[in-house]
Amino acid sequence: MEHRWSEFRREFRPMLRLAAPLALAELGWIAQGVIDLIMAGPLGPAAIGAGSLANMLFYPIAISGTGLLLGMDTLVAQSFGASDDRDCRRTLVNGFWLAVALTPPLTLIILALIPLMRAAGTNPAVLVPFGPYLKALTASILPLLVYSALRRYLQAVNVVRPVTFSLVSANVINIAGNYALMYGHWGAPAMGLEGSGWSTTIARVYMAGVLIAAVIWHERESGNLLAKISWRPDPVRARRLFFLGLPAALQIGVEGGVFGLVTVFAARLDEISLAAHSIAVNVVGTTFMVPLGISSAAAVRVGHAIGRKDPRAAAVAGWAAVVLGGLFMGSAGLALAFLPRAIVRVFTADPAVIASGAVLLQIAALFQLFDGFQVVTTGALRGLGDTRTPMLAHLTGYWIIGLPISYTLCFSYRLGAPGIWVGLSTALILIGASLLLVWRARVRSIQKDQAMLV
Repeated sequence: MEHRWSEFRREFRPMLRLAAPLALAELGWIAQGVIDLIMAGPLGPAAIGAGSLANMLFYPIAISGTGLLLGMDTLVAQSFGASDDRDCRRTLVNGFWLAVALTPPLTLIILALIPLMRAAGTNPAVLVPFGPYLKALTASILPLLVYSALRRYLQAVNVVRPVTFSLVSANVINIAGNYALMYGHWGAPAMGLEGSGWSTTIARVYMAGVLIAAVIWHERESGNLLAKISWRPDPVRARRLFFLGLPAALQIGVEGGVFGLVTVFAARLDEISLAAHSIAVNVVGTTFMVPLGISSAAAVRVGHAIGRKDPRAAAVAGWAAVVLGGLFMGSAGLALAFLPRAIVRVFTADPAVIASGAVLLQIAALFQLFDGFQVVTTGALRGLGDTRTPMLAHLTGYWIIGLPISYTLCFSYRLGAPGIWVGLSTALILIGASLLLVWRARVRSIQKDQAMLV
């Protein structure tokens, strides 16, 4: 027992060293949306709702594209653990070409949402700023996908500082861009919410540029191996990367699609309910970013251990990540339960929105711990090469159980936005608990298989 605890304590330091900058990077990522929402506040509830609706529709699609690149976590991390640097670079090259190939279809799908929202009966006041803002965001797809491919590679080879720097510093650019383009400062046109979309696009071009520079610098230190291999797409590796990332992309689409759809539900309600829902989504999205960073670290640490054929170390790494994620999200749940009004006041001074948003955050407090469990175990399972199980858990929990509950309580029982969030809470509690049990079973299985080989 003492030996196991000693292993666990030793894993905390490298896990924290990798997870901390990645969590900070994820917070920098979500901060872009939070900053956009706060800076859109003076434009009124319709602009807040339009921005949130556009983001809830844009991100499930765009991030599903980046999800197809999540297979790089597995392939690069396991190759790095096996000390095969050339194989790491081959995955990076094919990840880059996959990002380029995904851009046109994702662009067309997102642009098709504008007439779809009109047909869905979205509040007319929300539709006015919605279309221009979503079009501006769509221009950021290519730099976002290129950035994602470069990020997966860098973090899997333990180069994480540029990832953190790119996301944190991009917020400075986004704030300046919002100030200029939304409200017409520094000689720029006053574009309203649309200006925020263009500011976000500029920030993402910058992020991709920073990581390109980081890869070039890293290659100089490691002998420029990337320049010595073929940059032609490898169909076999690209296909493996695609099918490894496909379940992860579907999982992201399943999860993001639910949040997008319930935001459409909220858009059918009054502007106050939509604004409160939008703020609550941004708050829980912010708390989610820390365990998401820990999840990425878990995928890398577990993948490294599997690459060097050490299943015991993989188990220790995964459990260490679960504990870290649980500690943070348990604390976040307490904050949402006891300080909901203070949190909502950060976004708005409207008393009606504050009252409505506080109720939603108290409901969200119920699922915080389980949200941490589900995202961290998803990363740990990805390190093992299992991206299918989390996808099935999310599909069942969200679409078969949670979404019908949300719709029924919202509309049939006329509970409005709180009914939506009760359904979300039910889904996340079930998903988190089930994936924790799956991780436990999977760890026991790989350790048993290893013992039989010894």
